[in-house]
Amino acid sequence: MHENSDPAAAAPEGEWPKDWMRAALGILVLRALEAGPSYGYAIISDLAAHGLGTVKGGTLYPLLTRYERAGYVTAEWRAGDGGPGRKYFSLTESGREALERLRGSWRLFASNADDYLTGTAGKDLG
Repeated sequence: MHENSDPAAAAPEGEWPKDWMRAALGILVLRALEAGPSYGYAIISDLAAHGLGTVKGGTLYPLLTRYERAGYVTAEWRAGDGGPGRKYFSLTESGREALERLRGSWRLFASNADDYLTGTAGKDLG
């Protein structure tokens, strides 16, 4: 499979550039778990329903494993309703603190980037 190596190439309809998704996926996944425990397919569906594109399981699960190792999430298997069990992920207190910290940083970054892109940046950073 050939992947376009042009980072400024247009993403397919309904998708965001992969670099953007790589940068934002961590905070988005923490946000998806803020309301309560959830499982991979539900997280992917929630992100898609909010216009954030399609995230593959091969991208999501390694991130959740890293967050589990970092103490941001815990995981538990729950029996399915007539089907296979599902692995549910829950935010820990450390994960909630990380989400709040990242949310504040994201707002500042997004604001600065927007100001820069629109030419309205008024701050003298130098």
